[in-house]
Amino acid sequence: MTATASERRARRNRLATAIPEIPALLASGGLRGRNYAANPYPYRASSHFLYLAGEGIPNAYLLVHGDEHTLFLPKPEPDDALWHGPQPSIDEWSERVGCPVRPLGDLPRAIPPNTATIAPVDPAACLELEVLLGRSLEPSHRTDPDHLLELAMVELRLRHDDAAKRGLRAAAKATSAAHIAGMRATRVGRREWEIKAAMEHAIQTLGLSTSYPPIVTVHGEVLHNHAYGGELQSGDILLADVGAESVDGWAGDVTRSWPVDGEFNGPQRDIYEMVLRSQQTAIQACRVGVSYESVHLQACHSLTEDLVTLGILRGDPQTLVADGVHALFFPHGVGHLLGLDVHDMEDLGDRAGYTEGRTRSAQFGLCHLRLNRELEADMAVTIEPGFYQVPGLLHDLKWRERVGDRVDWERLAAFASVRGIRIEDDILVTASEPENLTRTVPRDPGDIRALVGDS
Repeated sequence: MTATASERRARRNRLATAIPEIPALLASGGLRGRNYAANPYPYRASSHFLYLAGEGIPNAYLLVHGDEHTLFLPKPEPDDALWHGPQPSIDEWSERVGCPVRPLGDLPRAIPPNTATIAPVDPAACLELEVLLGRSLEPSHRTDPDHLLELAMVELRLRHDDAAKRGLRAAAKATSAAHIAGMRATRVGRREWEIKAAMEHAIQTLGLSTSYPPIVTVHGEVLHNHAYGGELQSGDILLADVGAESVDGWAGDVTRSWPVDGEFNGPQRDIYEMVLRSQQTAIQACRVGVSYESVHLQACHSLTEDLVTLGILRGDPQTLVADGVHALFFPHGVGHLLGLDVHDMEDLGDRAGYTEGRTRSAQFGLCHLRLNRELEADMAVTIEPGFYQVPGLLHDLKWRERVGDRVDWERLAAFASVRGIRIEDDILVTASEPENLTRTVPRDPGDIRALVGDS
């Protein structure tokens, strides 16, 4: 169930209360043609607009000024009914969004002085907004009201209301179905795109779409691998990072890694269980008042202790983490915010992810941490530790010099069948235990073995 008109009004009222003297204008963004205008890419409204309006309406604007909220819509084209069928009337849009609706042509005269905005990511939408406001939206030209609006929006979207949690759970349900379908479709000799297709089919059967371009690959060491032509061979591990998007735009984001044969070999199982222990440690650390950097470091320490136990790393785990040696195998952060965007509000840079006054570390690995805030109830985050053997890192002379004899390269060779393993779930922070929204996706090796190839 999408947000009701009253829930949408409540969001806008909270924004207006946070910036009582500042009018806010949010653009939905327009359709983008692939090669010509009538062949557009799938439309997705700006998340800030979507959060307040609850509807993805192309080329629309929402003006929030105190108690007055107004939606401005473009005039329908004469042949819209021919090509697109019956469209909602002005009264229907007003009832759905929960505010008055006016023609887009009225907007230039309705914009108050010192109106704040958030620059759209789409260049065309940004240019249209610049024309309306009569000023540049480049970072160096942002106004104080713009910055206050961004901060208010971050505060509003960091903690999820009931409607948002319904959306996140709907996305999680479809995401879970996709991963189970992917495991069942896996066979030696199939191509990666066949597994991707099975996973997307499971999502689309529920009337949803994907929240980001899927990663389905036997080359898990390529962190953002969007090639799907590889053949699944005996002994391979398939890494699938696939998430669904609910009908009202909320994102799911899950990664699972499973053996193409259904059974991990010995070294693969050692690494898989190491990553799983790290993830479970990090999930349990997702408590109110705990910094997300601490969650990340707990995942790092868990991995590093096991890497020492396995003989891959040498030395004291605490020192190895402090020196960043673990990042040779775990080079990214443990996760990120989750909401209407799969990396929620990252269009605002680190303003959303980092508490004011905090900046990113310069240390490799830690510098990729996308979130550094104290966790609060109703925040949603992903937890996704991993282990990767990235040739570009393992064969880099600077890394070799940096780690010295703290990596046992001969011992590492015994784990050559592990290219990359990541395990990721969507976690809702609560006043008590963290809630794993995607817990129905199997993680236990035995449960995975029972599913792989079972279609």
